[in-house]
Amino acid sequence: MNIKLKIWRQAGENKPGKFESYTVNDVSEDMSFLEMLDVLNENELKDGRDPIHFDHDCREGICGMCSLYINGKPHGPKHGITTCQLHMRTFSDGETIVVEPWRASAFPVLKDLMVDRTSFERIMQAGGYVTVNTGGVPDANEIAIPKTVADEAMDAAQCIGCGACVAACKNASAMLFTAAKVSQLAVLPQGKAERKLRALAMVEQHDAEGFGACTNTGACEAVCPKEISITHIARLNREFTRAAFSGSETDYTN
Repeated sequence: MNIKLKIWRQAGENKPGKFESYTVNDVSEDMSFLEMLDVLNENELKDGRDPIHFDHDCREGICGMCSLYINGKPHGPKHGITTCQLHMRTFSDGETIVVEPWRASAFPVLKDLMVDRTSFERIMQAGGYVTVNTGGVPDANEIAIPKTVADEAMDAAQCIGCGACVAACKNASAMLFTAAKVSQLAVLPQGKAERKLRALAMVEQHDAEGFGACTNTGACEAVCPKEISITHIARLNREFTRAAFSGSETDYTN
C-alpha cells in the first residue's frame, strides 16, 4: 500500500503548528498504525529531518499512551481499540490519513502529536486511592464481595486514562475518566473510607484542570477503547451529591 499522511507538526507548547504532508510507500496491510509511523520516522531520520514525535509504550492496548486523532476520530475508525491495535488494512491504497493530537486546553501539546496528560494524574492524586495500613498482605477472601459488585468495579477499572473521552467531547470533559476512577472504588467496601473526600476532591480537581462539563451526549462512551459505560457518570453524580449534602462520611449508605 502507498499511504498519504497529513500530520500535525508543532515545535512545542504555545508554538504555532501546521499540517505537513508525507507519503509512505510499500506499507504492509498487517502493520499497526504505529509501525507505519515508525517506518515514516526511519525515512525522516535517513534524510536528516526531525522525526514525528508521538507517545507509545506497551503497544498492546493497555497503557493508553498511543493517543492519536485519526481522520476525525480518537484512536481511528475502529471501535473499542487503541491506536496501537489499529492495523493498516483498515485503510485503502492511496488514501490520505489526517493525524492530529488531542485537542483540549487541559492537554497542552508538548511536541507534534504528544500532549501533556498529567492533569489526569492530578485528578487521581486528589482522591483516587484507598487507605491501606502497612503490614502483612490481607487474605484475598477476607472481605466477601459479590461477583456482580466485583465485575462492576472491574468494568470501571478497565479505564486506561488515554483521554479519548476528552478528545471526543465537544466540551473537552473528562467526566468519564473521573467517573470510572470514582466508581471502581465506590462500589467496593475498601473504598468507603475516603468516599466523601474522593467524590468532592476529584470533581473539584477536574474543574480546576480546565476540563468542561458533561452534557450527556455519549460521545465519550462511543470512542472509549475499553468501552466504559456512561452509567458510571450517573454514579459519580450520585456520589458527589450525597457527599456535598451529607454532614459526615457515614451519613449515607449504598
